[in-house]
Amino acid sequence: MMKPNSAFAPGADRRRVLQAMAATGLVPVTMTWRGTGAQAAADLLVFDWTGYEIPELHGPYIEKYGASPEVAVYADVYEAFSKVQAGFKVDTVHPNIWDVRQFYDAGLLQPWDTSRLANWPDVFPSLAAMPGAQFDGQQYLIPTDWGVNALIVRSDIVDMSDPSWGILWDPAYAGRISVHTEMEATVQTAALMLGITDPFHASDEEIAAIKAKLEEQRALLRFYWSDPTELEQAIASGEVVAAWAWPQVYGDLVKEGQPVAYLNPKEGVYSWMTGFVRMADGPGLDQNAYDYVDAWLSPETGKWLIENYGYGHTNRKSFELVSAEVLEEKGLGSPDEVLGAAHAVQEYDVEVREKLVNMFEEVKAGF
Repeated sequence: MMKPNSAFAPGADRRRVLQAMAATGLVPVTMTWRGTGAQAAADLLVFDWTGYEIPELHGPYIEKYGASPEVAVYADVYEAFSKVQAGFKVDTVHPNIWDVRQFYDAGLLQPWDTSRLANWPDVFPSLAAMPGAQFDGQQYLIPTDWGVNALIVRSDIVDMSDPSWGILWDPAYAGRISVHTEMEATVQTAALMLGITDPFHASDEEIAAIKAKLEEQRALLRFYWSDPTELEQAIASGEVVAAWAWPQVYGDLVKEGQPVAYLNPKEGVYSWMTGFVRMADGPGLDQNAYDYVDAWLSPETGKWLIENYGYGHTNRKSFELVSAEVLEEKGLGSPDEVLGAAHAVQEYDVEVREKLVNMFEEVKAGF
């Protein structure tokens, strides 16, 4: 069983309200946290996941400029890539490491000059050099956070005697299951169920088998989730009793006193790592982009991320700021230890990824 996440993040109520409003179209997708430095906010446009836009994750940037940058949020990296490829101008995006190549191959990126990042020397070398972070000897992804995702269930409803991803295909829970809208997460889970150990280079036959497995699952789903708040509310109410989920979701529900368990399925879990890429034609100021990413790399940001979201951070000094008890509670150690116990994250073969994305969109279209 995975370890629980901790309390709601400071300011989480505000974040939840904004996320809920955004989901219903009551506020624009772009959310700006403005203070006295309104001009500084306009000097950088960040494109990121919902939940990563909060001020607690870039405190040093606010200290320098007096305000957060402007942040637009996306549901998954497929959406982010499609929008920037279509001409949406942003300065930096926060993709999974396996997504970087598609941005690179499309000519959308420029490399980072790591000498301009004060916290770069403290980044775990193994994470900085992970496949997908560098191309042609240059650093295109600044890694910031990492971990594993697992299976969350209502412990008062779901049979946990045989922890397995198969719970997400169990007809006993029909209409009360949820999986993520992102291709990678859901496809990788189906691949584990089928015993396909390398979906990153899947054959056409394996893709067809994964599609059939996902279509089988689709008939049992309550919904595909993209906003963690939506999933948390559904689990709390009993609308959903089993789901693929981030540690953040589990931690929030534990804080609420909900009867949930975070299971490590017998088929295993996949590791993940995300970070920031720098767009080749961003509209903002160059220095602001560096200062923002350096703020993310700070030990203080890492401490907050570990304690509140239960994610690993790429700055080794952040672990020195967190108590041994909290690290044990979160199930976090060195990246080599944690990620080494999971199925390794890899880059997708370009053609295979395109086929998987198209296949998964077809599956979801039938929902």
